[in-house]
Amino acid sequence: MTDYSKIDFSDLAAAFEGDEVVTHSYVRDIRLASGKTLALITLDNGRDHTRPSTLGPVTLLELNEKLDELKVRAAAGEIQAVAITGKPYFLAAGADLSKVGEVPSRDIALKMGQLGHFVLGKLGELGVPSFCFINGLALGGGVEIALNSDYRTLDASAPAIALPEVFLGIIPGWGGAYLLPNLIGIENALKVVVENPLKNNRMLKAKEAFDLGIADVMFAPVNFLEDSLKWADGVLSGSVNVKRPNQPGKLEKLAKWDVAISIARKAIEGKLGTTAKSPYRALDLLKAAKSGTKAEGFEREDEALADLVSGDQFVASIYAFNLVQKRAKRPAGAPDKSLARKVTKVGIIGAGLMASQFALLFVRRLQVPVVITDLDQARVDKGLAYITDEIGKLEQKGRIDADEANRLRALVSGTTDKADFADCDWVIEAVFEDLAVKQQVFAEVEPHLSETAILATNTSSLSVEQIGANLAHPERLVGFHFFNPVAVMPLLEIVKAPKTDDETLATAFATAAKLRKSAVLTADAPGFVVNRLLAKVMGEAARAVDEGTPVPVVEKALAPIGLPMGPFELIDLVGWAVAAHVQDTMVREFPERFYSSENLHALAKLGGPVVEKDKHGKVTDLTKDAKKAITVGKTPVDEATILRRVEDELAREIKLMLDEQVVAAAEDIDLCLVLGAGWPFQAGGATPYLDRVGASERAFGDTFHHPVIRGVGA
Repeated sequence: MTDYSKIDFSDLAAAFEGDEVVTHSYVRDIRLASGKTLALITLDNGRDHTRPSTLGPVTLLELNEKLDELKVRAAAGEIQAVAITGKPYFLAAGADLSKVGEVPSRDIALKMGQLGHFVLGKLGELGVPSFCFINGLALGGGVEIALNSDYRTLDASAPAIALPEVFLGIIPGWGGAYLLPNLIGIENALKVVVENPLKNNRMLKAKEAFDLGIADVMFAPVNFLEDSLKWADGVLSGSVNVKRPNQPGKLEKLAKWDVAISIARKAIEGKLGTTAKSPYRALDLLKAAKSGTKAEGFEREDEALADLVSGDQFVASIYAFNLVQKRAKRPAGAPDKSLARKVTKVGIIGAGLMASQFALLFVRRLQVPVVITDLDQARVDKGLAYITDEIGKLEQKGRIDADEANRLRALVSGTTDKADFADCDWVIEAVFEDLAVKQQVFAEVEPHLSETAILATNTSSLSVEQIGANLAHPERLVGFHFFNPVAVMPLLEIVKAPKTDDETLATAFATAAKLRKSAVLTADAPGFVVNRLLAKVMGEAARAVDEGTPVPVVEKALAPIGLPMGPFELIDLVGWAVAAHVQDTMVREFPERFYSSENLHALAKLGGPVVEKDKHGKVTDLTKDAKKAITVGKTPVDEATILRRVEDELAREIKLMLDEQVVAAAEDIDLCLVLGAGWPFQAGGATPYLDRVGASERAFGDTFHHPVIRGVGA
């Protein structure tokens, strides 16, 4: 086994020297009611609540010194316990990932895991009981501080507890993959380590974490530290008996452990395929955790972490992570926030499903009156009924209380009289994707609006400029393109038409922020970003089928990219008629570059199921009726040919989009695809992937990024 005490970590600290925001370890002695002395370590980076404490090499080495000092004091009988907690609202948010992504070698990556194990492992080797008081947010290494301690208390107001590493292309590497399953059982550990990260990085609330067994006891925030100290004193004196009902016994390890791992592996393969490395390395570690020593478990984590941190997928994940966490919060090209107008009432043209989803989102997030309109009262009433029902569901799930539910219902109204939009500051249409229809509804409502009211169109591919061609004030029209389902998908494409003014644009970005969406500014170009590029993918899929390639072959062809859906699964989700319409738009604008398929239109006209799916929702083939409805050739192509076509076409199209200044930079293309199309984090978005596989060089003789975003030594 590795003797961590003999490893020289100086080169690790030097690799990040000057870049780390150091979290210091402050120690003070606390005299407990029993007369015993507890040494309390408080982790604090000296920053305010906007900057959580993180754990870099210098931070860990300082903590190591403090733990060594406390072990000496424990041996001398000066202290009877050690506890560790964090500054207000935070225990720790794990490693500083912006720096971890710049690791210069596999050796340094290996030492990152080893240093964490060396230091945090000492929390269980002090010679006296150790406690972790989880006083707030704890992510990654923060959770592993707690797991390495003997006992854990939890603040009931802690907003997030999670091991998010798999989401970022790595694994819990400071004890989490070994200690957690041996604390809470394999099924619970699978949920925390693998399932939640793969559900868009879902975090646990305090109560959920406590119920799983991550903490031994949970206290209200008002006296959290005092209650934790009193409880710790009870543990030390024997008056508190700690029970861990979820801790696995021999029977679970013999009968349930491997079965749970096998089920999880098959579920992940069905959902994601096998391209992503981190979920499967995590499964391997969790499987091995049922036996062997802690030292063996830690060594396995060291090697897995080193492999993943130094590889392409983690480097790409950190690139994507920084896009979502930083660039999305400071959108390129957005006007000054001070220009934004206040939105005190929202009008929605339409009362169908999309319009009703808009109404629910706007009323929840903006907390202002929302009025919907449609052609007749029956449609308006149907929309209102849907909104009311959805508010009721939120109340039933405990997402909102009864008072808020009543308030939201009171804020939503319906009308068939466009004059009721007179005092709206923001009006958005959600009608059929047809230019004439959108022009007509805006022509009907504009005369009733004040001159400062903003008009927004949810068009997915039509020209915003043409939609506003007949407006008296085209400068107040902006594209505001949501993705379905509206409540879930985080992306908004904000489209600036040639006449859109800065006040309108600033209001659109301010509104997007209040809706808790990430907005990307795009030019008024066909398909904007996401649909333009998805049309490329769908077009190449249709071309292959038209040539005679079986649908299962086409579905599997793009597996190396790691997309969450195959092309026909995606088409089935967005709707065959919608896909055909988007394809028509792109072919009309760029006939030489986008593929037109008559078969796609034939499938859109079927009216019934088009594809057959397995239990995971993956497309296995066309239905019998669908096969009869299309005409195919006799020159099928293989998976490699389809993949190369898609890669090269995407690289060529993205380069043209950047040349046309559809968005400010390649990073905005990637942000759109990650948030709006589910492009996997481990690929980093499209442009890093296309650079790595050589598609950029093949398509235009260069790369999008200089240097190419790839792992150590690659």
